[in-house]
Amino acid sequence: MTDRSGRRILLAGVGGDSHSVGLIILRRALERAGFTVDFMSTQNSPDELCSRARGAEAVLVSNMDGHAAYYLRDLCGLRNLHGAEDAVWYLGGNPSLTGDSTAVDELHALGFRRVFLGYVDPTHVIACLDEDLAGRNPCTPRDHPGFGTPTRHRSRPARSTPSLPPALEQAPFGAQREEVLAQWHTGHQAGDLEDNAAACAARLSLAEVQDRAEREGRVLVHPRTGVAGVQGQSDLFRELYEAGADVLSFQVDSLTRNNLHDQVDLLLKESSARLDTFHGLNGFPLVNHGVAAGRGITAQFPGTPFQVRHSTRDPRLLAEITYASGVTAFEGGALTYNLPYYRDYSPRHSVPRWAYVDRLTGLYHERFGITIDREFFGVLTAAMVPACIAVVACVLEALLAAQEGVKSVSLGYAEQGNRAQDIGAIRALRRVGRHYLDRHGHEDVAVHTVFHQYMAAFPSDPEKSRALLHGSAVTARLSGATRLMLKTAVESSRIPSAAHNAEGLVLVKSALEGPDAPPVPAQADAEEDLIVREASSVLDAILALDASGLGERVALAVELGLLDVPFSPNQWNAGRAMSVRDRDGAVRFADPGAIPLPDDIVHFHAQAVRDRQARDRSDLDVLIERDVLRTARGAFDSWPLTD
Repeated sequence: MTDRSGRRILLAGVGGDSHSVGLIILRRALERAGFTVDFMSTQNSPDELCSRARGAEAVLVSNMDGHAAYYLRDLCGLRNLHGAEDAVWYLGGNPSLTGDSTAVDELHALGFRRVFLGYVDPTHVIACLDEDLAGRNPCTPRDHPGFGTPTRHRSRPARSTPSLPPALEQAPFGAQREEVLAQWHTGHQAGDLEDNAAACAARLSLAEVQDRAEREGRVLVHPRTGVAGVQGQSDLFRELYEAGADVLSFQVDSLTRNNLHDQVDLLLKESSARLDTFHGLNGFPLVNHGVAAGRGITAQFPGTPFQVRHSTRDPRLLAEITYASGVTAFEGGALTYNLPYYRDYSPRHSVPRWAYVDRLTGLYHERFGITIDREFFGVLTAAMVPACIAVVACVLEALLAAQEGVKSVSLGYAEQGNRAQDIGAIRALRRVGRHYLDRHGHEDVAVHTVFHQYMAAFPSDPEKSRALLHGSAVTARLSGATRLMLKTAVESSRIPSAAHNAEGLVLVKSALEGPDAPPVPAQADAEEDLIVREASSVLDAILALDASGLGERVALAVELGLLDVPFSPNQWNAGRAMSVRDRDGAVRFADPGAIPLPDDIVHFHAQAVRDRQARDRSDLDVLIERDVLRTARGAFDSWPLTD
């Protein structure tokens, strides 16, 4: 057996990229293999990496948004500056937007011994480390006293004591709006609300389309797409429209998500000077392109509703330009676009920003009769998120939105792979959402549900990917979801093209519209009732907290661990809750942490986990890693999962 004692590894995500699940799983695998791991979580700068790397024998850097070359352009100089050039450096994830040999060569030239594109199994990473570190003398704390001493098996770095504002206070909306529109030079283009409302009124409303689809019993198909250029985005939408997409969405790039509009501007100017059509961005920078560009694109498709999808840290300016562009739907919220994505972003800061978005949305309805849909990203971290956590997060977001005047909400959920549980989750989501909105006097708010095809790592085998897409669409059909968010068969290896999305559209529509569908599993009713009980217990506990308002209760719930998202990188998330599959592939709590579930339900989950361990004769840590990686490894014969 290889002796890895004393082998010190630095593991970190870089730049604006926020994907944390793979990092956490790799960390657990490295530690079980005997390495000492200094885990920096996500969203680190190259300077932070290099200053921590002194004393590490290997530095493992992850980037999933394709912007690694941009984030790490100064890496060589920083490594020399900090004396970190002796370590073996690896780069993994999806670090290149193109994945071609030229891009790989450029990444190697930054100083990386190995560059991994797409999913790589932890066992392979460990084998590479053993090979590359052979013959080296292990470092010791005495050699490098500045190297961090990690705590084993935490889902994120040791929790600090954040400096929080005493309350969720905010300036009057009008004063805020002046500041928001001044954040970037295109903001003034969205200043005239009446003009913006006219643009929205001239476009098809997603809220109306969803209402009609539900009356007709039809599931809307919604691909997610974004490229950097205006013409490229228009061409992409045209292909998807002709392929039968029911909804079109601008997928916003990672730099815009981090409000780095000046850096986006630089990349756009650089590529324009080179006469490139490739702008080095992984989405559409709507803020930089501005209102005229947005309206120009949406005007080409008057019979199709549009949405903006983004995960932006401060979403206020993006929302202003979204609505001014004639886009009638905006995704995200203070919990669902914070806890899965940001390491150092307190809910006490995100709640007021999203209250602005919801107040703006409400104003369009109050003043102009324009109903703009607000969708909440119940996917969260995507990896084995217990259904009740998705329900609780979405319902809290819906209540926050409704109190600001929002009249249409879409509650999202990410497929986990057990058909009965996934059907029960969508049904419970609608049921619990409707109940709590009515209970708080919001009977006039429409509730829709969004089924996300499997959102964690996809298999590399194209046939298994297509089987997943087809089986997933059948589950969405049986669940009665309003809308299905489309994935593609190439998710594991590249950013999907229009052709890949069109192929997925055809496959999914065949499953949604085919003459025959299997029966709903008998266990779906029991799963629905279980999720309703779980979510209601948690929501009642949160809404009963002694706090000055709903926003304060929501922030406090996260700080107390009453809402706890597995695999979250956010330092305010408690990080105690952990999940694993039961013997039938349904997601159960391995540890609910402080989530306030009824005692009999806690016992139910514990027994389900014991039964799984007894069958597989494995430690819980091993089972969790196996379950998270199962789909990426292609370790299934059919979809949905049967065990």
